[in-house]
Amino acid sequence: MFGLIFFTLFTSGVSEFLCTSSDLEMSYTFCDSTAHAFMFNLTPCSIMKTDAWKATLNWIPRSDITFLKIVFLVWYDGAKVFHWKQLLCSGTDDEYSVCETLKGETLVEEFDIKGLRTPFPKGNYNIIVQGFSDDSEINIVLCLNFTMIVKQDVF
Repeated sequence: MFGLIFFTLFTSGVSEFLCTSSDLEMSYTFCDSTAHAFMFNLTPCSIMKTDAWKATLNWIPRSDITFLKIVFLVWYDGAKVFHWKQLLCSGTDDEYSVCETLKGETLVEEFDIKGLRTPFPKGNYNIIVQGFSDDSEINIVLCLNFTMIVKQDVF
């Protein structure tokens, strides 16, 4: 099967449009002003009758990924509604393929984003996804600010 990998350099303040449909609109920006070799895709572009989204990530990290802690923060109409942390890579016996990615290597991952069984009320969501190369959450590897607009109630 032939595949084409496409990388784009994005900078802070420039919004990358993911998708729009009758019930959902999504985009993202980077939290910093550094250019990134990064691409993210999400399907289907709908919040209705969907158990999971299919996501594709293309990324060239600027440092080795031996330790990776992910932090998700979600705001709904300005109120913080979700805060979750997950250690993906500890440096030993890691189960995720992102672990041990070297600086400058191309990381291509396809995965499901589950949890869409929960109905999302109509409104504006801001989702911050941060990746840290240390447990103290000081050395940031990647930070994305997703904007999700749910245009109609699903219930």
